[in-house]
Amino acid sequence: MRASRLSARLIYEVVRRDGDEELARPLVSLIWSGLAAGMLISFSVMGQSVLHRYLPSDAAWTPLVESLGYSLGFLAVIFGRMQLFTENTITTVLPVIARQSLHCLFQMLRLWAVVLVANLVGALLVAWFLGLPGVVSEELHEALLAVSRHGIEGTPAENFMRAVPAGVLIASLVWILPSAQGNSFLLIMSVTWLMAAAGFAHVVAGSVEMGLLAWHGDAALPDLLGAYFLPTLVGNVAGGTAIFTLLTWGQVKNEVAQGQDVEDEERDGRVARARQLD
Repeated sequence: MRASRLSARLIYEVVRRDGDEELARPLVSLIWSGLAAGMLISFSVMGQSVLHRYLPSDAAWTPLVESLGYSLGFLAVIFGRMQLFTENTITTVLPVIARQSLHCLFQMLRLWAVVLVANLVGALLVAWFLGLPGVVSEELHEALLAVSRHGIEGTPAENFMRAVPAGVLIASLVWILPSAQGNSFLLIMSVTWLMAAAGFAHVVAGSVEMGLLAWHGDAALPDLLGAYFLPTLVGNVAGGTAIFTLLTWGQVKNEVAQGQDVEDEERDGRVARARQLD
């Protein structure tokens, strides 16, 4: 009989082992996976823009329906098992907290740097391509720009504040997915729809919007990096790691320690019995 719910400790073990696997991946694999994630997350901006193009602009419910398109990129990236930076604010942090070693910390920082740069390059490449003449219709291109302007508007402080809950939501999504039991599609749709509908900021999806505006000439890319990218990056990390991951570790650390003590006792018992037989 299958258990109806996974315990917090078991979810922790699943996420931590995923983090261990990610930390052990070759550098080339991380680069290509991160590049693919940065490119496919553009489906979120495309989905929103298509709905924005065809839905009535004066209806109160339009933003709620339009936000459903934001989920497309996350569905592609998560089901495709690609490297998205914000997922790693929990998966690769748990092994670091558990081991408390400098080597593991350096591995995590290396993965963060590689994946973040690969995500950014992929997002900017897609944004450049979408701006080329003939790739999309003029009407859809205007919708892309409108969605992008709305997505990254705000001061650096405002973008930081909007990014913190987005980091918490993505980290919570990673934590909940092991218990989804076939409902992963609806779970990803719900969480990412909420992010868009609430106006929260995601650093990778926002990089596509940032690139669209930069290539169109709305603002210089260095200015957008300072006003949007960096504050959003810090906010996502703060929400995903400093808030959600540490709270999650707090609820399981004693159980993990107790579980390790039980495993050590069982191992010592097996060793003692083996010695008696000898």
